[in-house]
This record gives sequence, structure tokens and C-alpha cells, in this order.
Amino acid sequence: MIDHWLGEANHLPLGYFGVNLFFVLSGFLITRILISSQQRDTQLGRGHGHSLKVFFIRRNLRIWPVYYLTIGVLALVDFQSVRMAFWWLATYTPNIWIVIHQTWLGAIDHLWSLAVEEQYYLFFPFLLLFTPERYFLRMLAGLIAVSVLMRVALFVTNAPWMAQFVLMPTCLDAFGMGGLLAWLIIYRKDLYDRLFANNFLLIGSFLAYALHLYFMLTTEPSRNVFTDVSDRFVTSLFCVAIIGRAVLGFGQPGKWLLENPVARYLGQISYGLYLFHNIVFNYYHTQPTYITLRIWRKAVSILPALDSTALFQLGYFYALTILLAALSWYLVEKPINSLKDKFSY
Repeated sequence: MIDHWLGEANHLPLGYFGVNLFFVLSGFLITRILISSQQRDTQLGRGHGHSLKVFFIRRNLRIWPVYYLTIGVLALVDFQSVRMAFWWLATYTPNIWIVIHQTWLGAIDHLWSLAVEEQYYLFFPFLLLFTPERYFLRMLAGLIAVSVLMRVALFVTNAPWMAQFVLMPTCLDAFGMGGLLAWLIIYRKDLYDRLFANNFLLIGSFLAYALHLYFMLTTEPSRNVFTDVSDRFVTSLFCVAIIGRAVLGFGQPGKWLLENPVARYLGQISYGLYLFHNIVFNYYHTQPTYITLRIWRKAVSILPALDSTALFQLGYFYALTILLAALSWYLVEKPINSLKDKFSY
């Protein structure tokens, strides 16, 4: 949200970091669920059909309803590029549209990351469930290697920058690292505890990330091996350290920051925050006639003091996004999510 709203005032790749954290966390959670499902299927002496069915039903109940409601409403009101790319959005392929046309989709361009996740869901459950346990580690390492090698190939062939950024195969190292974390906690809990019980790995990975960020931002040309090849890998390593430490629990003040009631509530409505934040406002794609800006200007005409600092405007966009996400949670997501109780692994 900060990355999209501050625009050129922000020089750090906060949005990119958030996306990678999302991918690593998804890889961790999904791999953990699927490994447990495979173990359960083996114990019960059954095939994997039930686990696959339940996995896809539960995932789609969480993601599809509010997503399709959102793009449907935006198409009806002819919002920016939605009608033009509607079928790409409807099939979770806007990332491919972006690569083909070499341009973003305005205030809905952030949906490329959700498309990557959905495309990952199409093959990974089958890959993991039908891979013997003894080959899990090799399979996850293979995903990471394929992803890095693909970015290398795109870089040396001078392929469009967007290809390495938004295509699903080029993001697989983030998912794979999350998967390795899940493998570690299930099969090598003793090693997991030794690695993440203190902050050494977290601090070390942060320093590596900061050093990489320095070289990436200072190396000429602006598009270089750091931006195109190693950035996602190094960022994902740092994300692994964050998630690995978070699973065991942070001490203060990290514990309070992550577990206070406000943080918990924002986590609960986070899907709506993701879907709506760009639609509410985007520094690069918002026109002067944008409805949220018109509302802001009306408020400023009544209370000119609101325009005294950018923090007031930032607070306004936050409040509006949280309001929409809360409505989405209580009116759409929560009632539909309750249906997941009918589908247990």
C-alpha cells in the first residue's frame, strides 16, 4: 500500500518485498498442508483424489468470490482497463497480458501476483502429492533452480524486464523456499529450532538483503543482474528468515507489533486490503477525476486544515481501504469462508 501510494517519494522496493513475502508464505503454508495431506492419505490407505478435491474447494472458497465480485463490478462501471482485459482477469492470466503488451493494467495491475499464485496452485498440489516423500527435498530444490535459471536465460537474451518480474515460473524460487521451510519444520524440527530459535539467521539475512539492495540500486545500468536475476532469490531468503522466526514467536517488541489486536484485525481483512488498495488510489495510475480524489478535494474544501500535511491524505486512503476491506470481510468473505468447515481433509 505504501509503495503504490507514495510513488516517487519512496525509493525502496517495498511493494516487491511484500509480494515476495506473500509468495514465500504461500509456499510454506501450501506445502505444509499438502505434506500433511499426503501423510494422511498414506495412513488411511487411500488415493489423493479426496485431498486434491478438498484443497481446491477450500482455496477457491477463499479467493474466488470476492475476486470475481470485484472485477465484475469494475467491468460494469467500465473502470480503467478491466473491460479490455476482462477475460485475462477472469482466467487469472493478467500477468501474461502484461508481458504480451509490455504495459501495466493501471490500478488493477497488482492482480498479476494473485494470478501467479493461482497458476502455481494449478500444478503444485499434483506435483507434491504424487512425488514420493524421499524426493520432496530434491523436487523443491529443483523448482528453485529452474526459476533462477529461467531468470538468467531471460537476462542474457535481453528479454523484456516484465517477463522475469511477473511470469509464474520466474517466481518459483520464492514458493520453493517457503516449501523448504515447511519441509524443515515437518521432517527436521530439531534443525529448524536450532536455525530459527535465535535472531542470528534473521540478522544475517537482513544484512545480506541490505547489501544486495545497495548494489542493485547503485549499479549501472539500472537494469542489471541484481534487478533481474538475484533480487527475488535474496529477498526470498530474508523472507524465509522472517517467517521461520515468526513461527517460533518473536520476543518484544516484535511480538506486540505482530500480535496486537489492530495487527490481528488487519491480517484478518488483508485479502480485501490487497484487492482494493490500488483501486482506492495509485500514485502512477490515478487520474485527476478519480472518485477518491474528488471526495478528498470536497473534504478539503470543507476543512482546509486537512491539506496541511500529506499524512492526512495518506490516512484518508488507509481509512477508505480498510472500510472497503472490512465490508468485504463481513458481507462476503466471512460467510463464504464458513462453508470451508464442510470440507475437511
